[in-house]
Amino acid sequence: MPTAVISDIHGNAAALRAVFDDISARGIDRVINLGDVVGYGPDPLEVVDMVRERCTWTLMGNHDFAVLYEPTNFNAAAESSAYWTRTQLDAEPDDALRAERYDFLNRLKVRIVDRLPEGNGAPPILAVHASPRRPINEYIFPDDAMDAPDKLEAIFERVERIALVGHTHVPGVFTDEPDFYPPSELGDGGAYKFLETEKAIINVGSVGQPRDEDPRASYAVLHPDRVEFFRVEYDIQTTADKIRAVPELHDWLAERLFRGQ
Repeated sequence: MPTAVISDIHGNAAALRAVFDDISARGIDRVINLGDVVGYGPDPLEVVDMVRERCTWTLMGNHDFAVLYEPTNFNAAAESSAYWTRTQLDAEPDDALRAERYDFLNRLKVRIVDRLPEGNGAPPILAVHASPRRPINEYIFPDDAMDAPDKLEAIFERVERIALVGHTHVPGVFTDEPDFYPPSELGDGGAYKFLETEKAIINVGSVGQPRDEDPRASYAVLHPDRVEFFRVEYDIQTTADKIRAVPELHDWLAERLFRGQ
């Protein structure tokens, strides 16, 4: 049974609905979420409720953490969106629903070791939001394969075979050579096959704010022997208009959606 992996929704309900529809159309029931449910986007309450209902489990992202606690080391746009998101959670008039949403966010874990159902010996998979070394806020950039091999070596020391990450919003596969392969450079129709002799860190990209210059929502599907990457078109204009209608959300957050940046 395949498992869909999503990450970095960032309060973008239109993108999440499109991705969930695509996942359902593929006959996939199990969905796991690597975090950053909220932050940046205009639909935090709707997205939290959709994730609570649909995902088997969800991890804590740095923006989820920021909304619960403090947006440390955030830029102005990210900081403002975190505080605004908190006000939306607090403004819920239904006391029970407000408590349920906060309880959901408070219970998010920072790392999970997952085994695929009916995996027939598939390797255990470490899932974090950012990196196996610093699960909430360390970026693993594609350029690190060339520019920071020591960093990647230290990170791969914490990976048994396979790890799942998000955070950079750029999909692709890191191997312990080290190398980085975007989906366009993978064979087998954009799938990466697991090898017993190779460790891999798989970035599934972002549902709600892609940054690889492709504005379509990104997610991945895990099989016992491989991972596949998928892109889904959604109504970007709807999300952008909602962002522009909120003074606390910078217009730049709307503009970047169209460019995939």
